[in-house]
Order: sequence, then C-alpha cells, then structure tokens
Amino acid sequence: MGEKEMTMEKSKKILVTRNFPENGLNLLEEQGFELLQWDQERPMTQSELIHRAKECHGMLCTLTDLIDDHFLNQCRHLEVISQYAVGYDNIDIHGATHAGIPIGFTPDAMSEATADIAFGLMIATSRKMFYLHKSILKGEWGFFRPKGHLGMELKNRTLGIFGLGRIGMKMAQRCKGAYGMDILYCSRTRSWEAEKELSARFVSFDELLKNSDILSVHSVLNDDTRGVFDKQAFEKMKKSAIFINTARGPVHNEPDLLHALETGEIRGAGLDVTDPEPMDKNNPMLTMENVSVLPHIGSGTQEARNEMSMLAARNIIAFYQTGKMPHCVNPEVLG
Repeated sequence: MGEKEMTMEKSKKILVTRNFPENGLNLLEEQGFELLQWDQERPMTQSELIHRAKECHGMLCTLTDLIDDHFLNQCRHLEVISQYAVGYDNIDIHGATHAGIPIGFTPDAMSEATADIAFGLMIATSRKMFYLHKSILKGEWGFFRPKGHLGMELKNRTLGIFGLGRIGMKMAQRCKGAYGMDILYCSRTRSWEAEKELSARFVSFDELLKNSDILSVHSVLNDDTRGVFDKQAFEKMKKSAIFINTARGPVHNEPDLLHALETGEIRGAGLDVTDPEPMDKNNPMLTMENVSVLPHIGSGTQEARNEMSMLAARNIIAFYQTGKMPHCVNPEVLG
C-alpha cells in the first residue's frame, strides 16, 4: 500500500455521496468510521463533491459521481474509493491507479434483479404492453380487433447475448428455461459454463446481429462497446428482432436506434438505459407502439440495493483492516 498505508488507530472519515441503504452505512459506523453524509436527493455537482472529498480519507460513491482527471488531481489524498455499483465507467480507472487509489465495486449483487428487468422488457416489448397500457389511460380501449396491435410469441426463438457475464448468463438461463430458446453469445471470453449448461454458441458480432430474434445487451461500457449498436449494426439485424439494453445507454447510438425503429429495420426495443439519462420526456420512443422504456431500475430491488450497500462497505472495511479488498477494479495498487 506504500505511502497510502493507514491503520484504524484513529477514525477515518468517509464521504457518502448518496442516501444509500442503512445496512452498509451502519456497518461502517460499527467499525469506527465517521461518515460525512450527503443528505439531499439530488447528486452533488462535481465542485460540491471535490469540496467534501477534501475533508475525507475515503469515499463511497455511485455512477452519478464523476471521478475524472480533474477530480483526481484535486483529491489525490484519498486512500480508497468504493463504488456502489457493478459498473464504474464514471471513474477514470487509469488515473486512480496512477494516484494509487484502489477502486471497489459490487459485482453480482444486482445480477438477479437486472436479469429480471431484461426478461420483463423482452416480454413487454414483444406484446406491446407499455403502449397498450397507455391506450387505456387515454380512453382508447374500444372494441375487439382481430388484427389489432398483434405481438409475437417467444417460444423457440433465438436469444443473442452481447456480453455474457453474470447478468447475461442469468438472462440466458431464464430464456432457455421459460421458452426453450436457442442461445447465441458474443463476448470478450468464451463461457464454457453456458456452452455446457445451455448449449450456447459462441459467435461473431455479425453472426449475433444476423441470427438473433432477441438481442440483449449485458456488456460493460468501454471504448470497444461505446456506440457499437449503430446504424450499420441495426441494418444487419432481422426486421423481426427485438433489441434489449439493460447495461449502459451509450452502448447503443440512440438516434440510430430511433431510425431503425421508425423505419422497421427492427421490430422493437426494450430499454432500461438510455443516452442521455434521464431521457427527455418528449423523446418519440416514449410514445412508440414497439418500444418499452424504464428509468434505469435494473438494480431496483430491496435485496439488490441492500447487498450493494454491504459489499461497498465491506470493501472499505477490508481495505483498512487488511490492506486488501474483496472486489477491486485495480488490485495492482494494493500490492
């Protein structure tokens, strides 16, 4: 740990940037940490974040907190940052590593919850549920129309997974079990578990686009995945395909997705993430028959959020007690 090696001989002050579940915060206080809690519902501006971080030894933050080069130059004194999320694209990991600051995260805590959202969006989009619910609110539930607003059945379709990690695996298991779907996947590494358990097939990105009836995104956001679902990608998909994204909004190019939906290049889309966030209330996708949009609630269960709070807290506690961290993005700084 070098110059940043610290002990718990005196209380460490931790900046808590949002109103996180109490179980993790209580655990930190029980272990002798002093918490500087941001008590407003809105996120801090970066200047507010820097001002408060300068008073603290460590930080428990989340995706709305921008930890970029400017922040790190102002707050190089920080000994640890623990992220309340499985993703960390809000953090300059290279810069943090250069500054010797370990970055914690909370993998797998939200896998079940997010897979449920992906699965639910798939069903809702295939049957136009969001649109038809809104038609009731507008007083448009009229007489029976044998060919009106028809959806598509999901049994024996082909599911394509882009990014077969923990969440992608759980989505694949749900689709295989419920609908007997064939599973294709495109990922950085092969999943022998998925191939053995689900008879999943490892394919190229182009093959994934061309052969998927449902294409569900579960990748990280990085330079390789940013905007990868663009006009050219949507043109290669089946016209009957449904696009699902519960990972990160910038993985798809939103104007290109809108164009694909408006022109019938794909059948529909189910989104828990958008670009930008929050989505503008006048975005035309919100009124389209073939689109379902949720406000980034993938981890929004009591169980998932509580587990995330505990994991984030344990990362900080372990760092100060042992010099290690159970879930660290850049463990090389701990050596």
